[in-house]
Amino acid sequence: IAAQGWGTDFEKAKQTAQADHKCILLSFSGSDWCGPCIRLHKEIYDSEVFLAMADNCLVLVNADFPRQKKNQLSKELQKRNDKLADQYNSSGIFPLTVLLSPDGKLIKKWEGYPGEGKDNFIKEIKDAADAAK
Repeated sequence: IAAQGWGTDFEKAKQTAQADHKCILLSFSGSDWCGPCIRLHKEIYDSEVFLAMADNCLVLVNADFPRQKKNQLSKELQKRNDKLADQYNSSGIFPLTVLLSPDGKLIKKWEGYPGEGKDNFIKEIKDAADAAK
């Protein structure tokens, strides 16, 4: 998994998180239909401030649920994302951001687009990740 990038393989993310002593940030998004999801990735997750913080203490996993045929995921990836949703997003909330321990235990979750602004949201994630170490 690239330092700056969002991976899609949760099992690989757990291995990396355990090896590097980092938390996992799991994002549930609908990349081609959910406005707040698209905004969250564009305005926060793609920002230098977020990526610099994430590089230090997070392994990033994106569970995407596109609806348009042209954006369909492979059957295997769709199955993995469905399994993650069953485990961490049973209510089907989009966007949903979930902070997990290296072994996949829930630390904290954020529903929807963060209303308190980018810097506050990034600080909340960092503080929760630091506290979990």
